[in-house]
Amino acid sequence: MKIIPLKNILFFFPFVFFGCEKKTETVAIVQNLKAVEVAQETIPIYKDFVGQVYGKADIPIRARVDGFIEKIHFNEGLRVNKGQLLYSIDDYPYKLEVTREQSRLSEARIMLVNAKNDLDRIQPLAELNAVSKRDLDAAIARKEAAEESLKAAEASLSLSKVNLGYANIYSPITGIIGKTKAKVGEYVGRSPNPVILNTVSQIDSVIVEFFLSERDYLTLAREVIDLSPTDVKKADLPLELFLADGELFPFTGKFRFIDREVDPTTGSILIQSIFPNPEGLIRPGQFAKVRSMVNVVENGLVIPQRCAFEVQGFFNVFVVDSENKVIQKQVEIFDSFEDKFIIKSGLEKGEKVLIDGLMTVKGGQEVNIEVIQFNAAK
Repeated sequence: MKIIPLKNILFFFPFVFFGCEKKTETVAIVQNLKAVEVAQETIPIYKDFVGQVYGKADIPIRARVDGFIEKIHFNEGLRVNKGQLLYSIDDYPYKLEVTREQSRLSEARIMLVNAKNDLDRIQPLAELNAVSKRDLDAAIARKEAAEESLKAAEASLSLSKVNLGYANIYSPITGIIGKTKAKVGEYVGRSPNPVILNTVSQIDSVIVEFFLSERDYLTLAREVIDLSPTDVKKADLPLELFLADGELFPFTGKFRFIDREVDPTTGSILIQSIFPNPEGLIRPGQFAKVRSMVNVVENGLVIPQRCAFEVQGFFNVFVVDSENKVIQKQVEIFDSFEDKFIIKSGLEKGEKVLIDGLMTVKGGQEVNIEVIQFNAAK
């Protein structure tokens, strides 16, 4: 076997390492990203409130006298007109009462005639001292008592006729009537039997009630609603109504009533609004969402919500400076508007904020940007 001298091996190694060295160069890739400028706008702030719907008038139909229902004269759930007969209660006992009071009235009239005749006979004799003064006073008292008895009989007869009239129950308004709470043959008018037989609702307009927090109320009172000591003049501020299926109701409403006090247990105040309902789509008892403007931000700084990302509970954005370097900034959000954030602090008007590539860029990185007009539909 041939042995290679050690000095030849050492002589050979430098040439081996020299031949294996390769020079590597790192080329930085500059990303092409999109950015938006921080805009300044006057922004109305809207809030949504859950409200409950009532009829413009919800009138309970009551049985004012007790008895058995003889007939129902309407179709449940349909329209009834003012003055339309709704229920008939057995009126036989009330007819008997009227007859009895008529008899009492006739008796009172006869008693008055007798008392007058007695007085007419006694009075001339008293002037001749043919009868005592005591007899004259008694005749006068009997006549006056008979007159009062006649008035009482007339009042009793009128009351009995009123009760007889209550046996027929009529609609007080034009509207939609609900499901009856009593059927034909049922005894009504006294607890525990139904006293309120039904409800008629006027729904050409509907009332929607909701609650505002103290803060929102104060903002509205200062900015939107003119409150005077003698009157509450409400601005023509349109209110929007969203139904349970999420659809926007086609008619706008307005403020109608503000309660006199803030509920100390909830810290909220009752607001009543009114919406036209010409098609009768909305019915009492529904829940709906009322959207109202509660504030106006003048010259507010806005950015798309897509530009902001959250780190440990704080919102941050990537701003690109004049040298195309990325700077990470922490911002404070005042409120949201549609698909935008209103910035309270941390940005200035005209700064360029990245809208894409937020997961790939880092602070200090150089980027190429294309400034775009943000459109949420894109």
